[in-house]
Amino acid sequence: MATVQANHSTQTTKQSQFPCTQCGAVLSYQPGTTHLLCTYCGHTNTIAGTQHRIREYDLQSALKALNNSQSIAPPSKQQAHCTACGANFKFAANIHAGECPFCGTHIVISSQSNQSIFPKSLLPFAIDKATAQKSFQKWLNGLWFAPNQLKKYAHSDTKLVGIYLPYWTYDSDTQSHYSGARGTTYYVTQRVSYIENGRRVTRNKRVPKIRWTPVQGRVSRFFDDVLVGASRSLPRHIIDRLHPWDLDQLVPYNERYISGFQSELYQVDLDEGFDYAKQQMDNIISRDITYDIGGDHQRIYQVQTQHRDTSYKHCLLPIWSAAFQYHKQTYRFVINGRTGKVQGERPYSYWKIACTVMLSLIIIGGGLAYLQQSGAFAQAY
Repeated sequence: MATVQANHSTQTTKQSQFPCTQCGAVLSYQPGTTHLLCTYCGHTNTIAGTQHRIREYDLQSALKALNNSQSIAPPSKQQAHCTACGANFKFAANIHAGECPFCGTHIVISSQSNQSIFPKSLLPFAIDKATAQKSFQKWLNGLWFAPNQLKKYAHSDTKLVGIYLPYWTYDSDTQSHYSGARGTTYYVTQRVSYIENGRRVTRNKRVPKIRWTPVQGRVSRFFDDVLVGASRSLPRHIIDRLHPWDLDQLVPYNERYISGFQSELYQVDLDEGFDYAKQQMDNIISRDITYDIGGDHQRIYQVQTQHRDTSYKHCLLPIWSAAFQYHKQTYRFVINGRTGKVQGERPYSYWKIACTVMLSLIIIGGGLAYLQQSGAFAQAY
């Protein structure tokens, strides 16, 4: 590993490159393996394993330390130097790994340079670019109401980029006190009038009613590894749907896994990430309370949740990302670098949707006409 020291403002930036021991070319991590590969001579370097345990860190202690620390200047572009061609250039403020724009050499700048909290673990890429491309094509072929020309545009324009995205995970032991109401269904008999074969007919009909009873209670749940994306480069509704992630396979952070890929610094702070995590927890707690209330119907009036023994960890997760253009508009999509799951934006053919709606209305209208002629509506009473 070649290490270069470059000055960045008043701090030292640690920069790493991983040359081949045979020909000197820069090595890249090979997805699904534990080694780096030289694309020139084919030589491989094994990434040494480590017995370090993936730790959780106390959230309140970290937030207090961040509060008490001196204010940190917002991240600025990071100076990089390529030892292969001698070029000096800068990475974007949120990127700490990528390629030299002049010769394509892979460079990793330490994530400690611009951040208060640096990642201690990551999930290495498990699928390569070719497999990711197949996953994208399969997803594309399965899109409903897509324009006919979409596949042609998408296949010709897509260029996948491997990126490690920053994530927070949170553990928390919760107790929630609630007040609400339990609804019990009962039936009353009412007289109902309607027209049958041109005559007014009156019959008895059972009508459901709900009887509400006030309730109070408490539910408890321990949350493990609630995952929150810490990047703002992609819409949250896209990166949040890339689960599941096999977090039990996290490995200690090692820059060798990043060689050949881009990697982002976190843009969502630790406390903001916990706010997102609490939203996820609140949704599950609401389901727990609904089950605890019981009855046929439930109402929740107030919930007070206490979080205890809350911890976090900062990790990097792998995605393949790309975008394609269709009718002068850009659509982004991402692929889970472990499972191949695809999430993204896509255009719709409004002509196809309109035709489907019209056909559905015709079918529904025909069905209703048949039921009316057969007297099925009258028999229901």
